Amino acid sequence: MKSATPNPVRHPVFARAFPAMSRALEAAGIAERRKDLLAGLAGNVIEVGAGTGPSFGYYPATVSRVLAVEPEPRLRTAATAAARVIPVPIEVADGVASALPAADASYDAAVVSLVLCSVPDQDAALAEIRRVLRPGGQLCFLEHVRADSAGLARMQRALEATVWPRLFGGCHLSRDTAAAITRAGFTISRLEEFLFPAARTPFSFFIAGHARAPEDQSG
Repeated sequence: MKSATPNPVRHPVFARAFPAMSRALEAAGIAERRKDLLAGLAGNVIEVGAGTGPSFGYYPATVSRVLAVEPEPRLRTAATAAARVIPVPIEVADGVASALPAADASYDAAVVSLVLCSVPDQDAALAEIRRVLRPGGQLCFLEHVRADSAGLARMQRALEATVWPRLFGGCHLSRDTAAAITRAGFTISRLEEFLFPAARTPFSFFIAGHARAPEDQSG
């Protein structure tokens, strides 16, 4: 079990702007994506990078409890307040994706939503998620990803090299997250690619889906 946050995460400008941004995204359609993504979950769930808690209201009653990990202090405070009015028991904790405060094989499912774009090391984060999942446990993901054309991908990389990560909490637009999930040993069972918003822009490419951790976690 890893309990200490090795490098405190602070994005004060982003954290102040994020609640309003999140509300706009949810109202524009992300809320329905979350609801669909989390339907059918059961048992113990860990949510990595919970933000202000926009997913909390969509956990079904079959979920026994949720550990919601959020490293940014301002967002974590908002998530703690959000958790108080949710029927499903939710504990909000400090922690980063590469050092989750959870024991090996202690969760039935993990949830990441607009998180794998911003972690410093996708491979380390996914390895840690795999560590805390039981064999065969489920990973639910909703992420924005690399564009499907060379021109837009170049624009994404240009944004990453300049202001985008500073303005949006370390976000990287051009990651091939589905490939990273597979590389970490997960088997993707459902993958949906979509544009949000519908216009083709450098920040409109998203994926959502489910993946399974291997039954044999020793590999």
